Amino acid sequence: MPSPGFPASPGSSDSPVLPGSPVSPSAVVAALRAAGCVFAEDEAELILATARTAGEVTSMVERRVAGLPLEQVLGWARFHGLRVLVEPGVFVPRRRTEFLVDQALAQAPRAAVVVDLCCGSGALGAALAAALDGAEVQAADIDPVAVRCAGRNLARYGGLAHEGDLYDALSADLRGRVGILTANVPYVPTAELPLLPAEARDHEPRVALDGGADGLDVLRRVAAGAAEWLAPGGCVLTETSERQAPDAVRAFTDAGLTARLAVSEELSAHVVIGIRP
Repeated sequence: MPSPGFPASPGSSDSPVLPGSPVSPSAVVAALRAAGCVFAEDEAELILATARTAGEVTSMVERRVAGLPLEQVLGWARFHGLRVLVEPGVFVPRRRTEFLVDQALAQAPRAAVVVDLCCGSGALGAALAAALDGAEVQAADIDPVAVRCAGRNLARYGGLAHEGDLYDALSADLRGRVGILTANVPYVPTAELPLLPAEARDHEPRVALDGGADGLDVLRRVAAGAAEWLAPGGCVLTETSERQAPDAVRAFTDAGLTARLAVSEELSAHVVIGIRP
C-alpha cells in the first residue's frame, strides 16, 4: 500500500499539509484510493483539515487504509449539524438516524426531559439537547467506552451518561417524567452480522450491532419498559429495518403504546414511534 508520507513531486502545485510538511494532498488521495476508499478526495480533505501535524496525517491515513471507519480516524462525525466526538471502538452515528431526531422533535417539540438509551457516542442526546434548549438529558449504554464518549459529547449541554443495561442505568426519579426516549438499538439479526461491511463488523462493538435471532431482542425490551418511564403523552423512538418494521410496531402496541411507523425514502430510514396515552 503506498505511504501517504512521500514528499511532493518537484514542481507539484499541491500545497503541503503544513509549512515544511513532506505530506502532499495528492499522496493522501492516492493512498486512500488505492485502499478502495470510494470518496478518496473527500476523505483526504477531512483528514488534512483535522490533522495538526504531518505525523498525524500519516497516522490517520494508515488507520483508514487499515479499514477503520473514517469517523473513528478523524475522532468526530457530523451529525444533525453537530460535530460529535467518536472514540475508537464506539458505534459511528449514521446519517439516516438524523431522521429519528427530526421525528422526535416533531412529536415532542417542548420536551423537558430526554433519555437516550443504547446511546453509543451520545449523538442523539446531543442533537436533541442542542435543539431543546435547557432540556435535561440523560444517556445510557452497556459499553463503558461508549459511556465515556457520550459523557464528553453531552457535557457541553449539562447532560450525563450512565453505564448499565437499558433502564437499569437510569435514576428512579426519571420514572414518569421522560418526554422523549430514544433508543438506537442494535437490530441486525445475529446470523447476518458476517454480511455487514468490514468497517462495522471489525471496528464497532458487537453489542451495538447484534439484535438477536430476528434482530428485535433489544427493541422488545425497550418497548416493554417504556411506558413506566414516559410522561403522559411522551414518546419513545427507535430505528429498525423495513423488513422488521411490522413486528417492531407490534412490540410497541403490545406494550400499551400508541404506535406508528415513520419512513424516509431518501435516507432509507424506518423509525417506530410509540406514545404513552
